[in-house]
This record gives sequence, C-alpha cells and structure tokens, in this order.
Amino acid sequence: MKVLNIHERVFRQNEPVGKLIDSLASEEDALWPVETWPRMVFDRPLARGAIGGHGPIRYFVEAYRPGESIRFRFTGPKGFNGWHGYEIVPAERQGIVLQHTLEMTTSGLAILSWPLVFRPLHDALIEDSLTRAEASLGNSPSVQPWSPWVKLLRWIFGRKGARQRAAGRN
Repeated sequence: MKVLNIHERVFRQNEPVGKLIDSLASEEDALWPVETWPRMVFDRPLARGAIGGHGPIRYFVEAYRPGESIRFRFTGPKGFNGWHGYEIVPAERQGIVLQHTLEMTTSGLAILSWPLVFRPLHDALIEDSLTRAEASLGNSPSVQPWSPWVKLLRWIFGRKGARQRAAGRN
C-alpha cells in the first residue's frame, strides 16, 4: 500500500523554526513531544548516518540540512519501506511552514498494522510535535485532541501520558 502522510503548521517568517529541527533528540529537544511519547534517540549527535528511532520505529538520518530539513529512512518495523522527516517550506503568504512528511509503501503485516495501529498513533504524535513547536516558540499552542482509538491504543501499549504536559501546561 502506498502512503503519503503530511502534517504542517504555519509560523511567522522571523521565528527560529529551523532551530527546532536542529534540537531533535538532544537534551534541549524543543520539537519532539517527549513528555507523552517515546523519546527520539540516536547512537550519536544528530547528523547524516546517525542510527536510532523512537519506540518500535527504527530509522537512520538519511539527509540533514541544519536549520532547514531532516529526513529519516525507515529500517523497522518490517514492511515500512520509505522515509519521514521535517522541513521548512515557504508559506503562500507571509510566513513559513514546518511540515512533516511520511512517504512509504507497506508490505506484509504492515499493510494492516499501518492503518489500524501505527497511522493513528503517528498522526497524534506528529500533531503533538507541531503543538510543542508552537509552545517552544512562545505561541499559543493549538492542541489536537486524541481520538478515542488513539487513547485506547496508548492504554493497550501502556503510554497513558497527560495531554496537558505536551502543550507545556501542568
């Protein structure tokens, strides 16, 4: 099955959005929602060739342009053949867009696990990531509520985190 999955948020032109990409997997990570999702971890600092992932999702850094974009190539789970990444693109009007794109084909069991399990969790995680980006830049975050299905999947997999922490609220 062919998959193209895109999430994005618009920011003002002068906001340091590229620094959010550069902070991924660091102690000062301002983009990944570490409070409520498995942390993104690599075998070395963020650079081309770094190997890692988050939770059961494995990948390596295929391409990295500091302050502009990063692309990860999947190595697992089995049947995920493609990539995902963040990039900054010009907005139609004044501003810039932080975009996350996932493009892959699925095979084997992933034909079922992607739409039933991984896609809903992925969509919630990336929306939380973009919410964290807004909060990290001092903007009012637009929190996307988790669906009942995502809540059930997180309960099944034992990751019942507080939504408020993702937006910087306690």
